[in-house]
Amino acid sequence: MTNHSPPTPSQTVGPFFGFALPFEGGPNVEGGTIRIEGQLLDGAGGPVPDGLLEAWQGDQFARCGTDAEGVFHFTVAKPAAAPGEAPHLNLIVHARGLLRHLVTRVYFPDEEESNAADPVLQKVDPGRRPTLVARRDGNVLRFDVRLQGDGETVFFEAR
Repeated sequence: MTNHSPPTPSQTVGPFFGFALPFEGGPNVEGGTIRIEGQLLDGAGGPVPDGLLEAWQGDQFARCGTDAEGVFHFTVAKPAAAPGEAPHLNLIVHARGLLRHLVTRVYFPDEEESNAADPVLQKVDPGRRPTLVARRDGNVLRFDVRLQGDGETVFFEAR
């Protein structure tokens, strides 16, 4: 006879503490950099003030906590395209109320041809693809993350 304990209930993620964010001295990347700014928004369009976002691709990594207005920013080098894929950053979102982190991607607006051929973007409903592509806003790229509701960002299964 096997004695099984009942499963432990899930816990929500957060709150997050930003005392060590962002990294002192900024990113350690060679060549030109791109600033990506955005807002982490809940289903009603309100800011999520205590979120944490991590972006990475290849050997670069950036992390930023959100401020009182849900604003975050990264300064990164535009990654090279992986074979068969458009250049993109992987993005993980941690926020209050989530049982697990969320995974999405940030594609670049100046890569229209590569984006159109990207196998991951091709699996996303055409009406929702814009939630994965940053927008040019002056000298920065704008990428808002909406957790649910109208304009919800496309999230992927974490593996």
